[in-house]
Amino acid sequence: MTGNIYEARLLKEEDYKGFVSVYNDFRNHAEAEYKFELEPLDYEGFIDAVKENFIQCIVLYENNIPVAFLVYTTLISEAVELNIIHSYNMENMIERGSILVKKFLELTKKERARKVVCYPMLGVQKTLIGEIARYGFKFVGNVVLRFMMSGTNSREILKFTHLSEMNSCYSIAPWSDSYFNDAIETVHEAFETSADVLFDPRFKSLDGTHDIITKIVKDIYGEFLPEMTSVLLCDGIPVGFCFMNLTGGKIANLPLVAIRKQHQGKGLSKHMLKNSLEKLLEVVDNGIKPITELNTTTETNNFQALKMYRHLGFKEDYNYPQSYLPIKS
Repeated sequence: MTGNIYEARLLKEEDYKGFVSVYNDFRNHAEAEYKFELEPLDYEGFIDAVKENFIQCIVLYENNIPVAFLVYTTLISEAVELNIIHSYNMENMIERGSILVKKFLELTKKERARKVVCYPMLGVQKTLIGEIARYGFKFVGNVVLRFMMSGTNSREILKFTHLSEMNSCYSIAPWSDSYFNDAIETVHEAFETSADVLFDPRFKSLDGTHDIITKIVKDIYGEFLPEMTSVLLCDGIPVGFCFMNLTGGKIANLPLVAIRKQHQGKGLSKHMLKNSLEKLLEVVDNGIKPITELNTTTETNNFQALKMYRHLGFKEDYNYPQSYLPIKS
């Protein structure tokens, strides 16, 4: 607005007290407007993360009053991850968001010379597409799918799903740490030419894929569920993986489903996923874990994956733009 003075700067200790209301406003909107499945950090936890440099927070001041903020991290080896953009009371999101993005690009100029920027634009953040496209961001459409333990017909669809028999050379086993190196090679081969590498370049190399698998099985991305992770074996050799983890104690997630290229196109991923689902349902029905759903994400134009998930009882919930800013050559 005319006459207003804007300033965007990194959050500092002297600003903590004045910023609390803006952050708590975000927490109040996190589930409904930003599609958060888990409650965000409380203010004390958020400030601790800032102090430890786990995250960086840019605050926008309007006439010296905090009105919006942007959170990002540079700790990922191959990417700068823009986590969230929020405007107080959801007001002037586009104008304020544009100012914050400009400041973010200024502050990360050095890192962006060697790292891609990734930004999952969940919920209301979709409205910023036009603004960030001006800065060279590209977009991949993602869709979130859910298999609900109750309240939908997901279980009934799975129950009546019949898959063609696997060739006798194939079998399915649970995760074993002895499969770690095979998982790296399989996931790298399956993902190195996928759209995922646009915003997560780790898939391009074995070292990067090693980092991804390590973080899955070492509980960095959530509690790893080895007994519900399915491994496809061909004559005893691992050729496919369907990983599963748990967040917040109640939400199971499929972070990766991958299969070696020479074994693709045979419906084998469905067998892995069905096996993982059945193991999950056993745990839920026996009261071992109070899991309410299993979710996953895939590209909106990955029709083969969408068909597989639907066939086994998953329902599409919502879609969002996964944006990324390539490294300038």
